[in-house]
Amino acid sequence: MKPLADILSLRIKGKVFTDELIRALYATDASVYREMPLAVVFPQDEEDIRQLILFARENKVALIPRTAGTSLAGQVVGNGIVVDVSRTFTRILEVNTAESWVRVQPGVVRDELNLYLAEYGLFFGPETSTSNRAMIGGMVGNNSCGANSLVYGSTRDNILEVTGFLSDGSKVVFKELTVDEFAEKSLSSDDSLEAAIYRQINGMLSNPVNQKKIEQSFPKSSVHRRNTGYALDVLARSAPFKSGGPNINLAQLIAGSEGTLMFITEIKLKCHSLPPKEKGVLCIHFHSVEEALKANLAALRHRPTASELMDDFILNCTKNNPEQNKNRFFIDGDPKALLVVEFTKPTKEEIEAAAHLLTDELKKAGLGYHYPLVTGTDIKRVWSLRKAALGVLFTTPGDAKPVAVIEDTSVAAEDLPNYVTDIKKMLQSLNTTCVFYGHAGTGELHLRPLINLKTGEGHKLFRKIAEDTAKLVKKYRGSLSGEHGDGRLRGEFIRYMVGDEIYSFFKELKRTWDPNHIFNPGKIVETPPMDTSLRYNASTETPEIETIFDFSRERGYIRAAEFCNGSGDCRKTHLSGGTMCPSYMATRDEMHTTRARANILREYLRKPYVKNRFNHYEIYRVMDLCLSCKACKSECPSGVDVTKLKAEFLQHYYEANGVPFRTRLIANISRLNALASLAPALYNFVVTNSFTTKVLKHLAGFASKRSLPLLNSTTLSRWYRKEKRMLARPSSSKGKVLFFNDEFTNYNDAEIGRKAVLLLNKLGYEVIIPPHVESGRACLSKGLLKKARNIAIENINQLSQWVSEEVPLVGLEPSALLTFRDEYIDLVPDEMKPLARNIARNALLFEEFLLREVKKGNVSSELFVKEHRKILLHGHCHQKSLASVEPTVKMLSLPENYKVEVIPSGCCGMAGSFGYEKEHYEVSMKIGELVLFPTIRKKEAETLVAAPGTSCRHQIKDGTGERAYHPVEILYDALREK
Repeated sequence: MKPLADILSLRIKGKVFTDELIRALYATDASVYREMPLAVVFPQDEEDIRQLILFARENKVALIPRTAGTSLAGQVVGNGIVVDVSRTFTRILEVNTAESWVRVQPGVVRDELNLYLAEYGLFFGPETSTSNRAMIGGMVGNNSCGANSLVYGSTRDNILEVTGFLSDGSKVVFKELTVDEFAEKSLSSDDSLEAAIYRQINGMLSNPVNQKKIEQSFPKSSVHRRNTGYALDVLARSAPFKSGGPNINLAQLIAGSEGTLMFITEIKLKCHSLPPKEKGVLCIHFHSVEEALKANLAALRHRPTASELMDDFILNCTKNNPEQNKNRFFIDGDPKALLVVEFTKPTKEEIEAAAHLLTDELKKAGLGYHYPLVTGTDIKRVWSLRKAALGVLFTTPGDAKPVAVIEDTSVAAEDLPNYVTDIKKMLQSLNTTCVFYGHAGTGELHLRPLINLKTGEGHKLFRKIAEDTAKLVKKYRGSLSGEHGDGRLRGEFIRYMVGDEIYSFFKELKRTWDPNHIFNPGKIVETPPMDTSLRYNASTETPEIETIFDFSRERGYIRAAEFCNGSGDCRKTHLSGGTMCPSYMATRDEMHTTRARANILREYLRKPYVKNRFNHYEIYRVMDLCLSCKACKSECPSGVDVTKLKAEFLQHYYEANGVPFRTRLIANISRLNALASLAPALYNFVVTNSFTTKVLKHLAGFASKRSLPLLNSTTLSRWYRKEKRMLARPSSSKGKVLFFNDEFTNYNDAEIGRKAVLLLNKLGYEVIIPPHVESGRACLSKGLLKKARNIAIENINQLSQWVSEEVPLVGLEPSALLTFRDEYIDLVPDEMKPLARNIARNALLFEEFLLREVKKGNVSSELFVKEHRKILLHGHCHQKSLASVEPTVKMLSLPENYKVEVIPSGCCGMAGSFGYEKEHYEVSMKIGELVLFPTIRKKEAETLVAAPGTSCRHQIKDGTGERAYHPVEILYDALREK
């Protein structure tokens, strides 16, 4: 492919990649399939698309259109050129409020579209569980639906026009046509491909025999979610083929065609007026899935906007996810199933009335045992729990996973209870179990049986379940795919589902539209067997790799990476909120996602090796822009902790290739600061003088535009030793506090440390700085784990005799203090883990400790000033992931007239040493410019900026010129008496 790629590069303005690393990134999607593409292309504009099509025809290669790559049936996996439009075809082109439509490019993210449309009082209805990264082009390709399809239907129901290119490179627009307009096109003697397409559709569907056959062969009309081959049944119900039917629109055929008929460049969508603002979700608890499905039929009579099911397997998985565990606030006990029924009404009273009516009916019928109604902002938390289902399923340890094989079956809602009973019997006969969740209201459940696809038995079970389920779905005249599409997974069974004659229509359609099979071949028609080109073959071995970190909970390093199921939660942008993945948010490059890093680890750690499995520069490349922000540990529903995986990788990679000078420099920053602190004025002169700092940055490999941190005139430890006697006995002792004097506070932020100690002392606590060493954060971030392990062991040994529930360890710097709650437990030997866990339980951020004391009644707002003050708070990444920003908000709100607003920023972009490094500086600042910097620049002059992280404060200063304060500084300054 390389010589052809060189030719292609001269024909298009976009980028063409043929290297193994990039192709490996695009060899998978969110499905179980893997196939290496020939190349990956990022087209720049429509002319690039046209040239790609002509190139593909000339060279007999396939084009595979791709947006977010969240397909669950292998739609964007194949041996061709993957054309990624997610970075360049991202514009919202036109909004028409009078006619309620919007015109977009295929790379527009669904949720971001609705943020834009909200200003016009409009929104696009279909909402997939992946809506914060799913793109409109992919939604059209798969005919996506979502939880609210009861009201808004599928993407096909909301598509008005598609613009793009046919397989001969000609541009075309498909839209609604009157009977006369269709007749003109279908009777044209024009020799164009477009004319041939209309003639074929007319010839096929004007035949009454064909119409009857289509009506009998497709899923029954009461099955609203239906993706069975090409949507000939929809066209057959249109005028002129059915009297009184809606006007024909071939855009509806393109919806669900999975990129096999044309290459879309623009999409015109129907919009709806914003729904009533009042919503409520009735979260009904059940003792069984069967009971929940009976209640679902009752719920549908009350006309909800959604009715979603979750079983106990999923609910139990959410307990282990830090982010989703917070969203379990409404759950009582351990229900076997939940039914989340949403009502949307003009008033809150109407919501409550609808919920009461349904609750009363269910109670009388003996269905359910707990019926909480959730309203307001908490609704988002309920739906986040539901949307996380796909990801949390992959937190199951071991090689058997809930596999996407029958995850998209759809039957009529009234058939669902009997269908599920049949499914359970079938699975029992195969000695396996299944996870149940999904869209009960529209008859579609995402069923995921547990299968180990690394074994021959697993492969056989994979096929057997698919075959037997196809028979059951056909029995109920349902659809094998309700919203995820046929793809590689179900394409093989289309012939069985619709019969030979209808399948021949599909093949005829494909031949006419794409005679050379250049558009995504092997999907819908002539699909390879569903158990070929899987990620794992029937004898896949998972090597056991010796590691520094403890990966026993994940059952090994490779399996920790395999927790990633490809759902692409890491592709959300800053507009969707959250922190994961900051480098992707800045670059929009798939290579800089959690998914990419997990995929490359899975790909390369199994390659033949001599001594060190980690010695692959390709892994180093994908890890390079990982900021070790820790967001993936909580925000990835599968809990893929790339920060941990990266640190382990770097340790072994450096063992094979040597530790770079800059890495050693940063890892030993505490020793260097200790040395410099002997003459802090001299050090500060060197790092601020224009000549000496330029030389220093050049030697260290730091960015010339980045300022370097200064040292305080004295360290906190020296100050503490000098003031220790005065601090030992506060006026009214409320207990002892152990202060963790981390390496950043001790040398760079000693003034903040002094204020923290004085604040605690003034509040009545005896402050002790016990013997300990640095946190080891710099070693952890640079991958020097053996050194970090020694630091952890020393700290655990020194502090275990001091720390208890009554005398907690309190710290200021989140990245340092939280090592006790995170990395230390996985670093120290097994015999030390009980000691490490005890310290972890009692290691508190300053604000967590203070909030605990407020709840005890030991601290009150009476101790602080009454003046008014507004504060903008930027939370530290590790704090967001491993703890919470909420205690900081509450602490800063102790002065009763202090108002705190959390900046909806993700990572600041500094991330320890990352933002200092010359090759990372631009990305670092770009991350800051997403949300953080603009928000601070727009603030009023008297508003304070708070940031617990020392790196965050430095980034804010460099990016905006504003000083950011540690929350402790603000609270200390707010004391009535100092």
